[in-house]
Amino acid sequence: MLDLVSLSKRYPNGLLALEGLSLSVAPGEILAIVGGSGCGKSTLLRLISGLDAPTSGRASLDGTPLTAPRPEIGMVFQEPRLMPWLSIDDNVGFGIRHLPASEQKSRINEALARVGLASHAGHWPRELSGGQAQRVALARALVGRPQVLLLDEPFSALDALTRADLQDHLLELWHYDRPTMILVTHDIEEALVLADRIVVMQPNPGRIRVEVTPHLARPRDRLDHEFQEWKYKLLAELDHASRPPGGEELSPAAAI
Repeated sequence: MLDLVSLSKRYPNGLLALEGLSLSVAPGEILAIVGGSGCGKSTLLRLISGLDAPTSGRASLDGTPLTAPRPEIGMVFQEPRLMPWLSIDDNVGFGIRHLPASEQKSRINEALARVGLASHAGHWPRELSGGQAQRVALARALVGRPQVLLLDEPFSALDALTRADLQDHLLELWHYDRPTMILVTHDIEEALVLADRIVVMQPNPGRIRVEVTPHLARPRDRLDHEFQEWKYKLLAELDHASRPPGGEELSPAAAI
């Protein structure tokens, strides 16, 4: 279980990025966090990953505080961040160099096969398309078999067709080991396609506005009427969250 208790983060310049955020994420759950720029989504991922420390509150995994990066937590960033001087297989295996060579090779081959790039093992990052590069980034995050996978807008730089394809592929990858996944995104449709539960955040300071659990069967049809209804409700929540504070009441979607 991933537990966040009263997490707050104030930066040295005085900016209060997060305040009093509490959240629990069950093993194997897919949680999406949506909100406009500046609501603390990426800050939250950095606190969970151990790349940054909260000003107050705590984050823990199965009762152990998250105070530094841990192998149980993988992360995929907005850009693939592949090292251009390493081949594709070496990029994928970069984080498991402590394992025996035979285990490294087995895991790398398996991870590349899962993302459909087994034939690209010896290629260079410059030879890949944007979608292929992000598949390699997914393979690199999954090769360590993390308990928790954090995704910071991983498909935002891709075209719509490639993005939809990778969203579906991510779900296929999740089914292998069912890690806990936390996805930060601006894309309501992406959140609805992937997530079991969706958290809408609002800024100044970053905090949870509402949590919803879309009751949609999988696989989810983006053109389905009920899917579109949920999309409308969440867009309305995002609209309310972006408005300046001033005594607004929580919208009816909060009761869903």
